[in-house]
Amino acid sequence: MPHGYVQDDISPEELERQRALYGPFTQAVRELVDATIRTTVDDDEVRRAQAEIEAITARLRSSQLEGSYGVRFGPTGRGRPWGNTVVGLRNACAPPLVIDHDPSANGDVWSEFHLGAAYEGPPTFVHGGVSALILDQMLGEAAGAGGRPGMTATITMTYRRPTPLGDLRAKAWIDRVEDHKTWARGHIEDAEGVTVEAEGLFVLPRWARELKAKQDAADEPPSYFE
Repeated sequence: MPHGYVQDDISPEELERQRALYGPFTQAVRELVDATIRTTVDDDEVRRAQAEIEAITARLRSSQLEGSYGVRFGPTGRGRPWGNTVVGLRNACAPPLVIDHDPSANGDVWSEFHLGAAYEGPPTFVHGGVSALILDQMLGEAAGAGGRPGMTATITMTYRRPTPLGDLRAKAWIDRVEDHKTWARGHIEDAEGVTVEAEGLFVLPRWARELKAKQDAADEPPSYFE
């Protein structure tokens, strides 16, 4: 098993308990980031807030994981990438995106989300790297949703016009497949249309191909990499 994948086999009840606990907690930290960028309180209030934040950080540091969160998964094989910088439930850097999938499993995925001050590049616009980050995730999700999971090999971005901060929508789909390679396409759009497009190649790693072949031969359920 690759480093960073952890099988913890928690129960559905424990999963929902953690989701209900950490989701709002992370959102509170996300709001703190936004408030930090846009606050206009006086100097003394900033210093008091800093001291309080440092104290809270020390409390949270008293017990923590070693290294990154990775991907955790249970008996169903469905991964929980809660540290992911785009969709991570426990990552305050993530917008986060909630990605919907076409039930026909043809690889079509989409997400509606809001990008605020923390994602700014040029004034009032989304940083181009953030757009690339989001579309990398969306294209990978499309590949996985269509039963063609893989790691990003290449991704090409075409910026049609600046993407404004605010309410946005992203879509992605599988373009074509060849053996263990999958090409996906997608875009981000605002109310006036497409702002940035992407095409990416996703390759299923050798270890995952070997594991999938063993599971298929044994008629086992899909594993965590799907």
